[in-house]
Amino acid sequence: MKQNNTQLKEFSAIVLAAGESSRMGFPKLSLRYNENEIFIEHIVEEFGEFGCREIIIVVNNQGKKYLIENDIQFPENIKIVVNTHTNWHRFYSLKVGAKSLSKECSTFIHNVDNPFVNVKVLESLVSYSAKGDYVNPSYNEKGGHPFLLSQNIINDIRSSQEDKLHLKEFLNQYSREKVQVNDEKILVNINTKEEYEMYFSF
Repeated sequence: MKQNNTQLKEFSAIVLAAGESSRMGFPKLSLRYNENEIFIEHIVEEFGEFGCREIIIVVNNQGKKYLIENDIQFPENIKIVVNTHTNWHRFYSLKVGAKSLSKECSTFIHNVDNPFVNVKVLESLVSYSAKGDYVNPSYNEKGGHPFLLSQNIINDIRSSQEDKLHLKEFLNQYSREKVQVNDEKILVNINTKEEYEMYFSF
């Protein structure tokens, strides 16, 4: 993947890619985005272009094996960590990622099954970050990804004694700011080959 020289900002990102991908049959991070990039490469490239200081990718053992065997290279500010309990809820993957952050700052959370991250949406979330504990993009009143968690929430996740919480239930204790964006792709979740073929022809 290409390097970028964007000035770094005081934001991090965690990409959740540890799901078992049972309906797809192989790691979704390996899906082809274009002729030169797979999903995970494109996603981290967009967060890098925005200026995220640190990007954590949470994978399972199968995903890690794929990255190693295919010699997928990332810039130095990107860290790969493994979730060894993929049968637990998404909160645990986020906790694994949060504990791997080296800096305390607001952090974007994104799922690997939506490759359509773009800098414009990230900037919209940041512009509303002072209005809530976390900021969620919305299209036609439906929430999507990525969302932006405050430093306080990230610290609470890191220090939580629980591992098997539902993320939505955990976040209900915090104030949320919904940001309307003109981008329906924030709602995309690609879980099957049929859904993939709705957007890609590789």
